[in-house]
Amino acid sequence: MAGLTAVDPSFEVVVVGSDLAPVETDSLIKLAPTHTFDQVTEPFTVIVPGGTVGNFAALADESLLSWIRHAARTAEIVGSVCGGSLILGAAGLLHGRRATTYWASREILRGFGATPVAERWVEDGPVITAAGVSAGIDMAIHLVKRLAGEDVARTVQVMIEYDPEPPSEASTGTPSTRRPASRRCGP
Repeated sequence: MAGLTAVDPSFEVVVVGSDLAPVETDSLIKLAPTHTFDQVTEPFTVIVPGGTVGNFAALADESLLSWIRHAARTAEIVGSVCGGSLILGAAGLLHGRRATTYWASREILRGFGATPVAERWVEDGPVITAAGVSAGIDMAIHLVKRLAGEDVARTVQVMIEYDPEPPSEASTGTPSTRRPASRRCGP
């Protein structure tokens, strides 16, 4: 894809599941698939979202893992945000690759044969993984730039008003780079 200059930036985004029943998430929101695994057999891109309880259950969902393995054979991009990388690992797609995920789960990647790295997002071949939730925005803007060009990526960044200015004193959002608190709360 390097050097790609003219790309139609219109893509159809679908949510895929074993059936069309709404799926519980870690929040009060339910996610409703728009297509089934049988309807989407050769996607251009596969992005696996993160989460906690649902993600850990997905690690044992062989129909999901099988679909991800099959889709990854032809997909140009296979990605994840946060704990979604654990699902890619369970599907066997991270073996021998550098990958990242939410900091508290990063070392679990080693069990899937990946090399865990403490980076916002990591691209290793067709696989791209993002750390925590906000790192998914960084990865998404990178993908927009890759697929539709710098101008479109800048426009997207402006449209979502993405100009991080964390209100805390942490230098970054990870425990290893957190600055000590300047004030204590409480006695």
